[in-house]
Amino acid sequence: MHAKPPNNAGSLLIAAISGRALAAAARRAGYRPLVADFFCDTDTVALAERATMLPGDLQGGIDGERIIETLRQLSGDDQPVAIVLGSGFERMTETVDEVARQFPLAGNSGAAIRRIKDPQLLAADCAELGIPHPEFRWDRPADPENWVVKTAGGAGGVHIRRAAGETPATGRYFQRFVPGRSISALFVGDGQTADIVGFSQQWASPAPSAPYRYGGAVRLRRFDRRQAAMIRRWLSALARRAGLVGLCSADLIRGPDGYKLIEINPRPGATLDIFDDADAPLIEAHLRAATGRAYRLPRFIDSMASMVTYAATPIARFPSVAWPEWTADHQSPGTGLIAGDPVCTIFARGPSADLTRRLIKEQASRLQHQWEGDRT
Repeated sequence: MHAKPPNNAGSLLIAAISGRALAAAARRAGYRPLVADFFCDTDTVALAERATMLPGDLQGGIDGERIIETLRQLSGDDQPVAIVLGSGFERMTETVDEVARQFPLAGNSGAAIRRIKDPQLLAADCAELGIPHPEFRWDRPADPENWVVKTAGGAGGVHIRRAAGETPATGRYFQRFVPGRSISALFVGDGQTADIVGFSQQWASPAPSAPYRYGGAVRLRRFDRRQAAMIRRWLSALARRAGLVGLCSADLIRGPDGYKLIEINPRPGATLDIFDDADAPLIEAHLRAATGRAYRLPRFIDSMASMVTYAATPIARFPSVAWPEWTADHQSPGTGLIAGDPVCTIFARGPSADLTRRLIKEQASRLQHQWEGDRT
């Protein structure tokens, strides 16, 4: 995952809560990544031309007042080809607009993000466009056991709770719970249409305070063509309505009565690793689509999965681990962790989605013994 091809292109500025996947994708496309994120993991630093800490923290979010100066210092004398924003900006659309005034932004404008991440507007757009979407409301429903509560603009699943026992709060909304299989569609928008890169099945890694915390995803080798065409029509309609450009993803649930679109993530997301390809780099597609140019998408003949592992209990000093090549986002030795902190990301490939998912869970179980056995 960490090989550095020759520098045959310009620099690419990256800002995200975690920038490692974007940095790896930039390297595959031949760019020199300049990364600002919350972690500066050892593998992110190894991938980056330069790396620095993004101002802010996981609890309070990105510090919008300090980010421009941080990015200026990071870029230095470089003239970046573009800046790519990852996770952490969904609720900071004014900051996105300010970044776009200072650097060439490759990705969605603040206006596009505001429209697609506003749950009320998304529900209205889906109703008008004939896209199945769960019922939405701001006030507490009479049957809360059949609803979940979310934060507008939230990401990663940690903000989602079952609605029973929840009271209305600013920025929180209720969405009817949809049982079924969680599917994600990675797509590229050009402001008018959406091209689907591929579909993945996702799963949660529940924690007591975060029952829908993101666990992992596996790339699906096969997907029904008629259903894929239908979902592409939905996403193209929303891309036109909101002006979506570049890499985005859509979360859907397949239930007994078909697919429902749950939400749109207007940025490169958690499945970038399992869909990227050196022969048709997705960062290049992202950059080209954002500026109205033609792009190529990869094709796949196997399956790939990624999975986030979390600390089950507190770890006073994280041990030194011999990380296998199929891991990334490594915790540093000596770091103190609380229960629920991410430890690393694991990857696996296989001939089918089911086999690959089983393989990655076996790999995770073996690897966890290396730090669980050394807990103090």
